[in-house]
Amino acid sequence: MMNLTMTNHRPAKPGPYNAALRDYDSVRRAIAFISENWRDQPEIEAIADAASVTPDELHHLFRRWAGLTPKAFMQALTLDHAKNLLRDSASVLDAALESGLSGPGRLHDLFVTHEAMSPGEWKAGGAGMTLRYGFHSSPFGTAIVIASGRGLAGLAFADAGEEHAALADMQRRWPRATYLEDHPGTASLARRIFDPTLWREDQPLRVVLIGTDFEVRVWETLLKIPMGRATTYSDVACRIDSPKASRAVGAAVGKNPISFVVPCHRVLGKSGALTGYHWGVTRKQAMLGWEAGHVQNVT
Repeated sequence: MMNLTMTNHRPAKPGPYNAALRDYDSVRRAIAFISENWRDQPEIEAIADAASVTPDELHHLFRRWAGLTPKAFMQALTLDHAKNLLRDSASVLDAALESGLSGPGRLHDLFVTHEAMSPGEWKAGGAGMTLRYGFHSSPFGTAIVIASGRGLAGLAFADAGEEHAALADMQRRWPRATYLEDHPGTASLARRIFDPTLWREDQPLRVVLIGTDFEVRVWETLLKIPMGRATTYSDVACRIDSPKASRAVGAAVGKNPISFVVPCHRVLGKSGALTGYHWGVTRKQAMLGWEAGHVQNVT
């Protein structure tokens, strides 16, 4: 049975927390509208109307949120952009392996060091582990940050009202662990994940990969994809010497428990299609657009 120690947590809090969630809700609605209408390249007035904000509010929101104008953000979400990501990334994994991740693309990314749990620990379903969790605001809605004594073990996202369902989904991955709510203790992890000024090579973010051997190999490969680039399921399969295992790779990508940090959102279909995403395709689009803004501001 799942061993839970939970309080009657209400994620909604006053002040900056609610403001961040309102911002993402507006962004989410704008992205959904753009996703359905990008071929028509809609004007900012139409996008703002869909997001229930004024054009000026939308402009300032996107500039603050991703460092992009709404028009540039729309371009970052089009199918052509996705195809260009792949075209520019044809050898991205080769380059990452050859350079030891020291290339300029890595400078835009999270600096992460990782370790994997032993197969025995994974098979035990987290028995004997204590996992602390907290709900935090993020550029992509409410983030559920899960930490073990060794480092970040889980990161999930939820829209308003879905926080506990998202937490339960994560808990099912390690059903025999003990879960303790610890908002203050996980807050520093949340800041390090979402504040690019805290991404430092000399102070890497430690993550713990909890999965099967195959899943961990896939997740380790995802960590080699620099921000602003993308790859395909088949390329990942080739990287792990399993060229016929694209479907299995897709399943492992879908089970990635550390969203955003282990960048499963950078894996696209061969055509450049965004395909599915455990936390929603709209959120995947938001992550790619947000990253495009940050890469553009650094280069």
